[in-house]
Amino acid sequence: MKETLVGLQQIAVSAAVEKKAIDVVLLDLRGRSDLADYFMICSGSSKAQVQAIADSIIENANSANIKPAFTEGYETGTWVIIDFMEIIVHIFLEESREFYDLERLWGDAPVYREADS
Repeated sequence: MKETLVGLQQIAVSAAVEKKAIDVVLLDLRGRSDLADYFMICSGSSKAQVQAIADSIIENANSANIKPAFTEGYETGTWVIIDFMEIIVHIFLEESREFYDLERLWGDAPVYREADS
């Protein structure tokens, strides 16, 4: 997907990259899911990094007056979900990301990779 990220998309991707998230991917689910327009998926190499990525995304969104509808999994730090309604952010420990393989489940969705920008 060669599109310019805007608004919450850019905030989430930039905040994750700022905290050295691994393999930041944005899946375009418009017309494919009623859950959200986008899934952002990224990884951290430790529980502390996963939580730092989540904190950064939430803090940057709050600075833009955007609040998540809910957050789940923060305490365990293996898979944190931040639901902004328009975008659902998934932050995994690397091993958990491989196990759940969300990218495969949405394999037909257009993909933006942070490295593509």
